[in-house]
Amino acid sequence: MSTVTNPGAERESLLTRPFLIVTATALVFFVYIGILIPIVPLFIEGPLHAGEFGIGLTVAVFALAAICARPLLGRLADRYGRRVLMVGGATLAGFSGIGSSQITEFWQLLLLRGLTGVGEAALFVGAATLIADMSPRDRRAEGASYFSVAVFGGIGMGPIIGEALLDDTNFQRAFIVAGMFAFLAAIVALFAPARVETPVDVDDTIASAVPADGRRRLIHPAAIMPGVVLACGVAAFSAFGAFVPDYSRSVGMASSGGLFAVYALVSVLVRIFGATLPERLGPRRAVTIALGNVLIGLTILASFPTIPALWVAAAFVGFGMAFNYPSLLALTVNRASDSDRAWAVSSFTMFFEVGSVAGGLLIGAFAQVVGKQLGFLGGVMFCVLGLYLLRYRLVPAGSPDAGPTVVEHAAVYIPVAGD
Repeated sequence: MSTVTNPGAERESLLTRPFLIVTATALVFFVYIGILIPIVPLFIEGPLHAGEFGIGLTVAVFALAAICARPLLGRLADRYGRRVLMVGGATLAGFSGIGSSQITEFWQLLLLRGLTGVGEAALFVGAATLIADMSPRDRRAEGASYFSVAVFGGIGMGPIIGEALLDDTNFQRAFIVAGMFAFLAAIVALFAPARVETPVDVDDTIASAVPADGRRRLIHPAAIMPGVVLACGVAAFSAFGAFVPDYSRSVGMASSGGLFAVYALVSVLVRIFGATLPERLGPRRAVTIALGNVLIGLTILASFPTIPALWVAAAFVGFGMAFNYPSLLALTVNRASDSDRAWAVSSFTMFFEVGSVAGGLLIGAFAQVVGKQLGFLGGVMFCVLGLYLLRYRLVPAGSPDAGPTVVEHAAVYIPVAGD
C-alpha cells in the first residue's frame, strides 16, 4: 500500500499522478460529448426532421436515462470502486456514438442517446468521486475546479472538432470519430485508481444519512438543495447548448464551433486561475456570480440577434458556468460522511440530468412556440429561480456555510493497495 501524507502542508499541489489521470480521462471523454453538442441538434433538424421539440426531447431522454441509473451507480462505486464505472461508462458511450452513425429514424437516436446518458453518468460519478476522495475537505471546491477544467475543456474543443468533421453533411464520420474518443477515454481510465480511501477526519463527525433500519434513500439528503440549485443552472445552460448551433447560422455565422470555444476557454481560464476563489468567496457569493452571469448572457441572446452579441453572450455564459459546479459539489460532499461520499456525489451529479430534463422539455416547448431567440428567456427564468433558492433556501444570509471555507485540517489520503 502506498501512502501520501501532507502533514500540515495545506497548500500542497492537488495535481498528483492519480488526479491527473482522472482529469485526463474526463478531458478525452468530454471531447466526445462536445463533438456531439452541435452534431445532434443539426442531425435532428436536418436528416431526421424532428424540429426544436425533438431537440428538447433528445436532451430529456439522455437525462432521464442517467437519472434512472444514478441510484445504482453510487452503490456500484462504493462496492466495486470508482474505476469500473469510468471504464464501463466510457465504453458504453463509445458504442452508442458509433451506433448513431448507422441510424435513419428519430426513435433510434433516442434509444442511443439514452445509452449515452447512462455511460456519461457512470463515468462522471466515478471520476468526480475520485476527485473528492483525493481533495482535502477544505479544498474540495478547488479540486472540483481543476477537474472541471478537463470537463469544460473537452466540451469546448469537441464542437470545433465536430463542426470540422461534419463539413455540413458528413454526420456518419462525425459520430464514428466521437465514439473513438469515448473508447480512448476508457483506455486512459484503466490507469486510474480503483478507489482512494480517506482516513478518519472531520468528515466522520457528520452523521451518516443511512437510517437506523439500514434502508438507504434513493437520494442523499445533503445533495437535494445544492442539486436543485445546480439543476437550475444546467437547465438555463441547456438553452445555450441546444439552440445556439442553429440560431447562430440564422444570424449569419458559418458554424457555432467558435462560440463554444469561447464559452469553454473563458470557463477553463477562470477555473485554472481562479481555482481557489470558490472557497474564498463561499458558495453564496460564488453561485450568485454563476447564475447572474448566465442570466446576462442569455438575456443578450434573447435581445440582440447579431454576431457580436453571440460572442459576448458566450463569454458571459462561460464565466458564469465556471463558478456553478465547484462550490455546490463541495457543499454537498462536506455535508456528507466519508462512508456516504459516493452516494452523495452520485445524488448531486444526478441533478445535472434533472436540469437537462427540465431545460430540454420546458425550454424546448417554449422555444417551439416563440422561436429560438425568445426561447433563451426560458433559461433566464431558470436563473432567477436558482438565485432565489440559493439565497433564501440553501445558504441564506448568516448561514454557517454561506461564507468562505475555514481551513482547519491537513490533507491526507491513502490509495488502496493494488491500484
